[in-house]
Amino acid sequence: MPKFELNPKALAAWNPHIKVAAEQSVNTITMFGVVGDSYDYWGETNKGITLARVDAALRSIGDNEVVVYINSPGGDMFEGIAIYNRLREHSQKVTIKVIGLAASAASIIAMAGAERLIAKSAFLMIHNCWSNFVGNRNDLRDIADQLEEFDISMRDVYIDVSGMSESEVTDLMDKESYLSGSSAVQKSLMTGVLQAEEIATDTAPASQAQAFQNINAALAEGGVPYNQRLKMLAAIKDNFWGQESEISLHPTTKQKSSNAAAELFMSFSDGLKSLAF
Repeated sequence: MPKFELNPKALAAWNPHIKVAAEQSVNTITMFGVVGDSYDYWGETNKGITLARVDAALRSIGDNEVVVYINSPGGDMFEGIAIYNRLREHSQKVTIKVIGLAASAASIIAMAGAERLIAKSAFLMIHNCWSNFVGNRNDLRDIADQLEEFDISMRDVYIDVSGMSESEVTDLMDKESYLSGSSAVQKSLMTGVLQAEEIATDTAPASQAQAFQNINAALAEGGVPYNQRLKMLAAIKDNFWGQESEISLHPTTKQKSSNAAAELFMSFSDGLKSLAF
């Protein structure tokens, strides 16, 4: 079975500082972060967007309408499809509001609403399933066949929601398409445009968590295997941040900032751009 991994381009494009401007009602679910909770670098499981958390929120909301805000680079496809199905089962109206990025697995979740709104400045990213896998030629053929089945499942969701043709959706997925708010509405993947006043941007300096996410994206883009990236990022943590620093990959967790860490990230990421892996 393939191990789904964040698409490095989506991770690099994601701005975790985009948030909801107004105070949220009790019937609101925010999905800000990675889909699934296996996104860790040194043995720490970070709570992301999971079926268990969404199910608990819906049980608390009860037989009422719900609004779901999304800003996510994607993540685990199994988790995304499960969350999509759970939202579709909700007894009352589900309204989706994409305020930043809904990429990959998060774009599937975004299809769950009867009303699906997206900011003009936001993006919907749809693509074929992305995985980092090592094996012999038979293993790779087998994993490609499995990934194709997941692609078909995703494609069918987009077709059912939008009414687009199979060939049109397949073409968008093959091209790894970033659709602006207007384009997503034009293609009927989203039903309308979100009012700009609902969106705000956190002006706080970049956190250590975001620095690590960006470094990881650059390494993944360069083709560095997952396990090797874990070791490299752990070494950076130990050698430059030290044991006293608070490291968390969940964007809503408070973290200590470090000018030295920020400078390290800038020089490290600049260096990565010139590397050929």
